[in-house]
Amino acid sequence: MLFLILAIVIALVAWALRLMEQAVKGQEFSLMLAGFLVATSAAAMMGVYFLMSNYLLYRNQAFQLESFAIQQPVYTSASLPDRGDFANDWLSQTR
Repeated sequence: MLFLILAIVIALVAWALRLMEQAVKGQEFSLMLAGFLVATSAAAMMGVYFLMSNYLLYRNQAFQLESFAIQQPVYTSASLPDRGDFANDWLSQTR
């Protein structure tokens, strides 16, 4: 996927440079504007690619943490040990 996007961006930059060359030769503002817009779209495409890849990494990590949390045992108040017994045992050991 990266190579396809990279090829498209390189083609857009080459096209933008050709448009700007023709604009300088012919003294045309519209071609210069078109070249600028094409170059901007290539930069925006790379920006969106990097933002999306970071977002997908974030979602993957969140999914892994969520699946890890599901595998952990869930303790309820009924399954917890009685704290009074623990405190009595600890106090008797310290004496």
